[in-house]
Amino acid sequence: MSSWIRSTARCTAAPAAAALAAAALLSGCVVGPSFTGVKAPQTARYTSAPLSNLTAAEGVTLDSALPPPAQWWSVLDSPQLDVTIRAALAGNRDLAAARARLAQAQELIGVAEAAEYPNVDIDGTAGRVKYGPAFLGPEKLPPFTFYSVGPSVSYTFDYLGGAHRSVEQQRALAQSQGEQLQAAALALSGNVAMQALLAASARSQIDTLQAVLNDDRRNLQLVQDAFTAGGATRVDILNAQSQLTTDQTLMPPLRRELSLAVDALALLVGRPPADWPAPSFQLDQFHLPPQLPLSLPSELAHRRPDIAAAEARLHAATAAVGVASANLYPQISLSGNASFESTALRSLFNIGGIGAGVTAGLTAPLFDHGALRAKQRAAVDEMHAALADYQQAVLGAFRQVADALQGLDHDQELLQSERSALATSTQNLDLTRQSYAAGNSGVLQVLDAQRQNQQARLGLVRAQAQRLQDAVQLLLALGGDLPASQAAAAGSGA
Repeated sequence: MSSWIRSTARCTAAPAAAALAAAALLSGCVVGPSFTGVKAPQTARYTSAPLSNLTAAEGVTLDSALPPPAQWWSVLDSPQLDVTIRAALAGNRDLAAARARLAQAQELIGVAEAAEYPNVDIDGTAGRVKYGPAFLGPEKLPPFTFYSVGPSVSYTFDYLGGAHRSVEQQRALAQSQGEQLQAAALALSGNVAMQALLAASARSQIDTLQAVLNDDRRNLQLVQDAFTAGGATRVDILNAQSQLTTDQTLMPPLRRELSLAVDALALLVGRPPADWPAPSFQLDQFHLPPQLPLSLPSELAHRRPDIAAAEARLHAATAAVGVASANLYPQISLSGNASFESTALRSLFNIGGIGAGVTAGLTAPLFDHGALRAKQRAAVDEMHAALADYQQAVLGAFRQVADALQGLDHDQELLQSERSALATSTQNLDLTRQSYAAGNSGVLQVLDAQRQNQQARLGLVRAQAQRLQDAVQLLLALGGDLPASQAAAAGSGA
């Protein structure tokens, strides 16, 4: 069917009961397709256009030979971020739920494995019986009490491998849960980093805006002094006051952004916002190294836990086809029991009262209105859907890496432009103020120069934050590594 399955069946079931019994006694076989894994996509690059800004001599560059760090966020060089992410990995409630689901899936493996072995029970019975005259004829048997106790054994021969496929399916589902736990932990660490960067960006913009407001107040005082000396008009004063009040309106949205980011961090670490002292993240506390690791496209499918989870679900769906195929054939079972039997409780365990029995059974589907065949076809359809889901997960991963790479490439270009704009606007503002003080320029020129400088200062902060955020997105899209303890916990279901 495809390179990810080996065959549609590894044996053929004989229609006759004798042949089935012989197959059960002599050798086992497994029906349905056998999963052999999915080949990694054969592509050499993530983007069609070259990333000129990421290969330049200045700024951040990419290196496919650079090994990934032990913790992906360590490249940001922020001790506060490291502490916060570890607190989130330990206290997040969604992650705790994912761990519980993994433990549940691992326990269900034992449930599936039990079907491959005999079941042993102990049965105890007590009752009182009176037979009517039509049952024994002329013989009359008085009412009597009976007791019995003893073990019973039952076993269903897995000659077609249905139980084996069921175990295989459950193991794959548990592996999928383990990979989903890894993906949830990775997403959680990424969310913490993004919210920390949002908080740091908001703080930096607040600090920058506060400096702008201080400049506005100095300009207003400058105009008022000029008005007192007869060198300015009341209109000039109103223009300076208008600039100050307009810039003040920018402060509340930034404070709101900061509050939302801090509250989001509290939720991620599993604490109420009022009870969690949030770290005071600052944008200048995050540092990107000169080189970032870049996994090759052929390695991406093996690094990302969401792709591994999709592959495990495909494995489980493939095994489910074998389970549905085995259900099309007769089921052979064997049961036996031995018990102490007596009509008096005091003599229940006498050797003379031991009874035993052995029963063999064969149950074959005769007419079910096509239900079993429909279930098999449905399992095949689910297998095809799981394959499409896996392929879509791979394509989505490639797109995320491409978006992050191109975003980082454009961020580097934007950062250079913002730095140049800030240097130019700062120089222009200084000269305009000197010209105004000398009486060669009007207040509107000063306000216009200040507005350009304000936009450049805020633009530089946003560009710095955006580059850090896109670097985080790239590290996450490449399937960033987690602490060893977390990786062990998440991978224990594999």
